[in-house]
Amino acid sequence: MTDFSEPATSSVPPARPKLRADAVRNRERILAVARDAFAEGGANVTLDDIVRLSGLGVGTLYRHFPTRDALVEALYLSEIEKLAAAERELAESAPPVEALRAWLLLFVDMMETKLVLRDALNAIVGGTAELYAASGEMLRQAIDNLTARAIASGDIQLDVEPLDLLRALSGVATAGTGPNWAQSARRFVDVLLAGIRVSPAEGTQ
Repeated sequence: MTDFSEPATSSVPPARPKLRADAVRNRERILAVARDAFAEGGANVTLDDIVRLSGLGVGTLYRHFPTRDALVEALYLSEIEKLAAAERELAESAPPVEALRAWLLLFVDMMETKLVLRDALNAIVGGTAELYAASGEMLRQAIDNLTARAIASGDIQLDVEPLDLLRALSGVATAGTGPNWAQSARRFVDVLLAGIRVSPAEGTQ
């Protein structure tokens, strides 16, 4: 699972070199195809499968992802980066509690992708400690920012670490990964928010 322990200062991955527009499109195409392929085929998906399904050349795939492990890592990190970007976008476009709720629902979506990739992530040579440390720090920053805005607005009162909200949702995912776990986790988002909202009466005291 994502590492929610204390952050390491070197855990954030270095920025990728800037790519040409066509290279960006190819990379995003590969990741989108890989996401669907792993969702359907699980850990048995190969790079040859991705080449065939993407319609791109072998050379194009290997320029971006020289190994299957590199592709799996990039696919997982791309989901985390989308969450980080969503936090910034929601902070600018939605009221604090609505932004927090929308982002927590996106976190559940990310957990769905991670569960699809679980076996492939567990098979990465060298392990996933560094990968999860990097993703954990990005998630920590996002949830800290979102909850800080909601607290400052007077809409919520949080007596636990912001990361505990993510730990709770992750617990729903790991407790039971049957076909309905994601629906349960999405409902649990509203349970969590109901527990930390400040009622109108409390807000006037």
